[in-house]
Amino acid sequence: MTNFVEELRWRGMLQDIMPGTEEKLNEGMTSGYIGFDPTADSLHIGHLTQIMTLIHFQRAGHKPYALVGGATGMVGDPSGKSDERNLQTEEIIDVYLAGMKRQLAKFLNFEEGGNGAVMVNNADWFKDMNLFTFIRDIGKHITVNYMMAKDSVKRRLEGDSGLSFTEFCYQLIQGYDFYYLWKNKNCVVQMGGSDQWGNIVTGTELIRRKDAGTAFAITTQLIKKADGTKFGKTESGAVWLDPEKTSPYKFYQFWLNASDEDTKKWIRIFTLKTQQEIEALEVAHDAAPHLRVLQKALAEDITVRTHSAEALETAVKTSEFLFGNGSLEFFKTLSEAQVLEIFEGIPQFPISKAELAEGIDAATLLAEKSSVFASKGEAKKLIQGGGVSINKEKLKEPSDKLSTNDLLSGCFIIVQKGKKNYYLLIAG
Repeated sequence: MTNFVEELRWRGMLQDIMPGTEEKLNEGMTSGYIGFDPTADSLHIGHLTQIMTLIHFQRAGHKPYALVGGATGMVGDPSGKSDERNLQTEEIIDVYLAGMKRQLAKFLNFEEGGNGAVMVNNADWFKDMNLFTFIRDIGKHITVNYMMAKDSVKRRLEGDSGLSFTEFCYQLIQGYDFYYLWKNKNCVVQMGGSDQWGNIVTGTELIRRKDAGTAFAITTQLIKKADGTKFGKTESGAVWLDPEKTSPYKFYQFWLNASDEDTKKWIRIFTLKTQQEIEALEVAHDAAPHLRVLQKALAEDITVRTHSAEALETAVKTSEFLFGNGSLEFFKTLSEAQVLEIFEGIPQFPISKAELAEGIDAATLLAEKSSVFASKGEAKKLIQGGGVSINKEKLKEPSDKLSTNDLLSGCFIIVQKGKKNYYLLIAG
């Protein structure tokens, strides 16, 4: 066994830890859990810190439980929220849970026995519990004064939107999750983000008051970006773990484009590289920052773990195609949907396939049949200066004819102005 807490500590992940927790974990294999509420049909990279925590927990020789909140997902946790989130139906939550289970299985070893991970759903123990049973057997152990003292409750009560009774009950419900798993699965440790400390401690308090038991708590730091923007968000929205919602290429690009300051933190949190490996990469990066050694190591590691080695290869080849000397042959292997995904956010212009079949000179195509250039004069000038490429081949003359023979995958022409300005012509 290895020291799980020390692993979190050197990686810069540890935030709060209840006294005695590290000693308990060092005694031998211990069961612990983290909860994931189903707020969408996919997890996103905001969940990765907790996924990595469970990975380190299992690698240290402990038994991880991943709790999916089929019940709590119908209520909504007020921690870290300024408004109450929309309540979902059971049918939608079932769809969300199925997606979460598939994704978590890619990160954890769910083999039976030993320290194999176990997935549990709190709907299984809440579905037959009525209100009177809950307030009699659980509610009487935790005072309103105790619940009101929680920072997450205070912030909402002081805010404009207030706090519904539904959300107010959340910490009791999560506390019972901990009690149930402690009582029935011998889970003595709950882990989570630092915004969960109040909810987790409510669980340890319920265990103490109801059964005179002892349980422990660990929280990890919330991830922030150096520039102050929210981690996991891009201009187009959240970065999802589902390849249908965020392509492996875009996922790879998110990590590849991280700042040096962020990458030096994130490579410790989101990879399994050793301290020595990371320090060696940092030395190499500092010697030649323009090569982005750290960013590439981070992006490659997390893309393979989240998707696959094949997905990483496609993402790298796509990046090389767009920003380097990638092969046109690779582009021809992409489906129409993949092409449109790659060029999302890049200017696209429809052109007539019938007109293209008759042949159109480059200057006319780029300035009149599309709006790559504002005028034919501007197009001619840059083409003559060697600054325009069609399908990765430099145009020689403004009068060069383009036809349907130049279409890739039967409908695309890739135009490049300079080194980084791309346009996509779509023939129809």
